[in-house]
This record gives sequence, structure tokens and C-alpha cells, in this order.
Amino acid sequence: MRSAHKFKVYDFTDTLVADSGLPAREEVVAEIVQRLEPFRVESRPILGSTVITKDLNIDSLAVMDMVMELEDRFDISIPLNDVAEIHTVDELADAVLRKVEGR
Repeated sequence: MRSAHKFKVYDFTDTLVADSGLPAREEVVAEIVQRLEPFRVESRPILGSTVITKDLNIDSLAVMDMVMELEDRFDISIPLNDVAEIHTVDELADAVLRKVEGR
């Protein structure tokens, strides 16, 4: 009688990663947009140029919560001084990517 072999099958197509193993910019922006979606105003899309506190119905506490979620997701830490200087989705994505690259 032959024994049954158990094989694990891994599917790596679900994650967008750059050649270096770091998350792709598109993945970071998608994570940010997903977290900002509940705050979207009317039917305007959330773009890279969207000013987070001005264009969306979001307060500073919600922004800090979102940043902490991103820190957990990407295993990084963004200093409060840097967070205070972030205004747009693109700027937040850039900050996340800089921190990920610096790990």
C-alpha cells in the first residue's frame, strides 16, 4: 500500500511585490485607498493627489489610526514629525515606501 504524500502549494500571484521583495507602489497605494474609502466624499475617487484631511471627511485621530494600521501592515514605524508633514495619498505612499526600504 502506498502512503499518501502531502504537498503544500503556494500561490504567489496574490501579492504585488517588486523584484527586490519589497511591496510595489501600487500595493501601498491600494492599502491606503482601501483604508480611506469609508471617508470618501460623494463619488469622487481617491487619487494620489487627494489631500487626506482636506478632501476627505477625516479627522486627525482617524488619520493616526490609519497610519498605525499601515505601520502594522508593512512592519514599519513612521515618526510623528513625518506624519505631520504628510498631506496627500502620494506623500503617504512615499513615506511608507521609504520606511520599508530602510528596514
